[in-house]
Amino acid sequence: MKKSIGITPNIETLFGTRDENVRVLEDGLKVTIDLRSNAIDLEGAARDVARAEQVFADYETLHRSGYGFNNGDLNSMLRVLVADPTATLRGLADAGRQRSLGRRVVQPKSVNQRRYVEAIEKHDMVFGIGPAGTGKTYLAVAMAISALLAKRVNRIILARPAVEAGERLGFLPGTLQDKIDPYLRPLYDALYDMLEPEKVDRYLEKNVIEIAPIAFMRGRTLNDSFVILDEAQNTTSEQMKMFVTRLGFNSKAVITGDVTQIDLPNARRSGLLEAIDILKRVEGLTFVHFDESDVVRHHLVQRIIRAYDEHKTHMAEQQMLLLSGGRSAELKSAESKRLDDEDPDDRPREAARRQ
Repeated sequence: MKKSIGITPNIETLFGTRDENVRVLEDGLKVTIDLRSNAIDLEGAARDVARAEQVFADYETLHRSGYGFNNGDLNSMLRVLVADPTATLRGLADAGRQRSLGRRVVQPKSVNQRRYVEAIEKHDMVFGIGPAGTGKTYLAVAMAISALLAKRVNRIILARPAVEAGERLGFLPGTLQDKIDPYLRPLYDALYDMLEPEKVDRYLEKNVIEIAPIAFMRGRTLNDSFVILDEAQNTTSEQMKMFVTRLGFNSKAVITGDVTQIDLPNARRSGLLEAIDILKRVEGLTFVHFDESDVVRHHLVQRIIRAYDEHKTHMAEQQMLLLSGGRSAELKSAESKRLDDEDPDDRPREAARRQ
């Protein structure tokens, strides 16, 4: 099917730098897009052409309404759109408006990130599990700030295990805050990236935003709060149970972690791994899993994560081969020993019996 649509003012901005957005649409929707002097030609299957036409119509509607796309947001929306047949450009833009933080718009950059954000909106407890750079913590902090600014919660509590110091921080120099700040710095970075520094400092001073090691959560009931546990793979079983039972009325909890980067001693099982097994059938909470395709850092990070995964798979296969080879050698050794122990006069009779 081939269809031509009229050119509207500023439609060329939809195409992106060096037509990068066009390539996303062409590859994702399996259509050919050709910009002519007075029209845009779309060619492909009828359903694919209709979706591409809807993208152009939605872009025109958003542009007329004064919607401004931040740097990279349009490309991210188009990637989500082509990966999810139910998504529309207008729907993604409207969802981003609802999560506006003033300086930032919370805009998922992959299908799994979109599921994660929607899960946080719909559920009281969400586990975000996946490799580094997939936006687990950043999006959780953004959703917490959005809820705080919209007055859906009264405070934000951000927790992290200080596992590198074994949560025995006394030997470190400085005040208690000086001791724990290095382990909580990624949470501060996310806050300062989304809000004005003066506002962050004011919220921290008034305990509207509280950042603390997970050990400080014990014995508390957290009402009207948005609670985030970061680096949850480094919690013990006891710490995880303690945290997930802190949830009070009108509160949300988001637990994030990467099960491939556990820093706990080998003898202790990660509380996150245990929670995945124990809580997977509990109604009212949900798990969202990320992979390397969701990484939004430098493109090398995706390749690095993939290389580590391939190495892990290769090592597991090698171990299985060694184990199977070892068992074969043991069986041969046992059979050889059995034959050595037998009376030589019995062997011809045994061979005849087997035949």
